[in-house]
This record gives sequence, C-alpha cells and structure tokens, in this order.
Amino acid sequence: MQIVAAVSGIYDALVGSAMLAGRPLLAQVLNVPLPDPPIHADLNGIFLLSVAAGYLIPYRDPQSPGGRAYLWIMGPLLKGGGALTFVIDHYVRYSPSAFLLFALSDGTLALLTLWALLGSRPALRQL
Repeated sequence: MQIVAAVSGIYDALVGSAMLAGRPLLAQVLNVPLPDPPIHADLNGIFLLSVAAGYLIPYRDPQSPGGRAYLWIMGPLLKGGGALTFVIDHYVRYSPSAFLLFALSDGTLALLTLWALLGSRPALRQL
C-alpha cells in the first residue's frame, strides 16, 4: 500500500503543479483553451497538492486506520468518482477526448488502490 500511496501522491502533485505553474503547456498538450477565470484552475491545483500531501499519512503508516481511511476516500471514492465523471462529461457535455486520459489514469489508480486495500485487510481481532 505504500507504493500505491507514493504513486498516487506523486501523480496528484504533478497534476496539481501543472495546474498552477504549467497551465499554458497543459492546455496546449490537451488542445483546450486556458481556463477562464484562471482561479478555477488555481483552486484545483491547490486541491491536488493538498491531496498529494495527504498521501504521506498512508505512505508512513499504511495499516493505520487513518492511512487506510485516506486511501479509501482518495482512491476508490475520489479517483473512481472522478474517472466516472470524466467519462460521463465526455459523452453528455462533449468535453475533449483528451480528458479521457484523466479518466484512464484516475480510474487505474482507483482500481489499484481498491486492490491494495482489499488485499491487505487487517485480520479480525479475536475477543
């Protein structure tokens, strides 16, 4: 689970940094206009950097209740929900096809996190 936490944290830090410091390049690569107003991308970048920092909790102690809870919330719930939202938005509101890359990456990380969590369940305590 430490590997999943590290990969997810690095991924969110890179995307968050791109939203804050590399927005023109990111817009060019994805072939989309720059966000208007830019504050929306700034807030998304800050959110992603905060999520990335939170991954230090499960990275340091992946079996702690707090570490496992963070992985459940940020993995299957947030990244899985985000992947589904990207796909739905693509077909309902016709968002750019390039955004499906985020659906693929978020969905993959959500499934890897789910697999790691289910595969490392703590044993039930005997009374």
